[in-house]
Amino acid sequence: MLNNLRAKANAYSAKDNLDDTQDDVKSLVKNAQSLLNAAASLTGNKADELRERGMDLLDAALGSAGKYQDQAVVKGKELAHTADVYVKDNPWRTVAVAAGVGLLLGVIVGRK
Repeated sequence: MLNNLRAKANAYSAKDNLDDTQDDVKSLVKNAQSLLNAAASLTGNKADELRERGMDLLDAALGSAGKYQDQAVVKGKELAHTADVYVKDNPWRTVAVAAGVGLLLGVIVGRK
């Protein structure tokens, strides 16, 4: 029971981190797009500087996305391990739940 609560708390914090990351990446991409659009109308050193800043922002966005992708993979592996341990500790309960879900799905599909 305690492990279930911990897993739920971790899932909520991961969702908050994902939302924050998505907002950060969107913001970085929008800033980079505006810089690149401004650089398209300019020429010379100023355009080169704006293009470089835009590329730096895009690189930062990709770096942030990669970091959080790695964290998501690690969290997914932890959750899979937790589920595996639960199934091994409670095999009959797991079979009963799976049978109940299968029966419910069979009834739903059979009605159509």
